Amino acid sequence: MIKGIKICGVSDLETLNYILNHKFPPKFIGFISNYKKSRRYVEYEKLKKLVDIEKKKTNFVSVLVDPDDTTLKKITGLKFDFYQLYDVSPKRTKLIKEKYNIKIITAITINDQKDVDIYKDYNEVSDLILFDGKGYEKSIGFDHKLLNSVPNSVNKMIAGNIKIEDIPNFKNKEIFVDLSGALENNEGKKDIKKINKLLNLAIKNET
Repeated sequence: MIKGIKICGVSDLETLNYILNHKFPPKFIGFISNYKKSRRYVEYEKLKKLVDIEKKKTNFVSVLVDPDDTTLKKITGLKFDFYQLYDVSPKRTKLIKEKYNIKIITAITINDQKDVDIYKDYNEVSDLILFDGKGYEKSIGFDHKLLNSVPNSVNKMIAGNIKIEDIPNFKNKEIFVDLSGALENNEGKKDIKKINKLLNLAIKNET
């Protein structure tokens, strides 16, 4: 059974409040904090207001692509539980974790088995390894069978064009599941009905 759900790309207070007050809230909510190419990107002042809220038992995740020191210093006072890092070396990941006393989700984008094996370089300095598609904001999937080589001892999460209907397929996996695009309407906004469907389905398949 899956270990929990992450809803990524939340960018407005109405959606955030709905998720946090749902009877089956997710384990994680992600906020795109510095990747301006994404339509889900949240400007700093808005981000500051969004995360200044009673989050209950849900973890807030700052999603960061190769963040510079200025960005990291700017968000250090915000109420994040994890930094989700893309394109950051193992050495710098360790420095960020120690300097900011923050839990780390290392995101690895997957195309083939060699990409999957990169997790070995990060496992000791990360609290979670996220295996994602290559598309970043485009929600591109990958062959999940490539993860069969990753031992259960690795605390892992999976993303990349995952649909709500896919959730039962992970019920025998010790894994967190991350969704974003599948929860949006045709205008690219988060859809409350889809979020509700996901959270009600997910609880039936969680540990």
